[in-house]
Amino acid sequence: MRLRHIKGAEDQIAQSPFVIQDPERNRGSWDQVFGNHNPLEIEVGMGKGKFIMDLAAANPEINYLGIERYSSVLLRALQKRSELELPNIFFLRIDAKEMADYFAKGEVSKIYLNFSDPWPKDRHAKRRLTSPGFLEVYDHILAPDGVIEFKTDNRELFEYSLESIPASGWKLQMSTFDLHHSQFLDGNVMTEYETKFVSEGKPICKLIAYR
Repeated sequence: MRLRHIKGAEDQIAQSPFVIQDPERNRGSWDQVFGNHNPLEIEVGMGKGKFIMDLAAANPEINYLGIERYSSVLLRALQKRSELELPNIFFLRIDAKEMADYFAKGEVSKIYLNFSDPWPKDRHAKRRLTSPGFLEVYDHILAPDGVIEFKTDNRELFEYSLESIPASGWKLQMSTFDLHHSQFLDGNVMTEYETKFVSEGKPICKLIAYR
């Protein structure tokens, strides 16, 4: 469920030093934003940002960009970000389907998709972040050895993804319908939703895809 709109959120985001205000200007030169040539990883639909900020804190040798299109949700992430000293993470308020406008070909090393909106109705399938249209965008911006890591609690979305990803020419490095009772749990970083769902006993699905 999305947060209700917070009055003044857009103004606060526009003034934040943690949000890249004109990301199209950095297409092909994100290394200049971070001041180094470290790998660049992004999370699409980061929500309140716990996952990607935890990654940034644990991996100072990697640069991170969190993407969130909803202002009120991004504002909550900024409030948390202001309490941390993390030089390797910034945020973008953009639409994920337009990412090719903000990243050059092969500029991103990894894409995280965590607990995305399942868009359960068939007529909305193209809005799913693992649909062929989005996979085409990922194919453009990911490095040749880049990967997509996808987690969800929605089994129907996961089953759809297990079909749509190979059908789009990608390969599955791994997949599981129950991450927390599998051999793939080591090193897993939890999102806020994941923490909640695991506490409720819900299985978490995960896959990693590459070309």
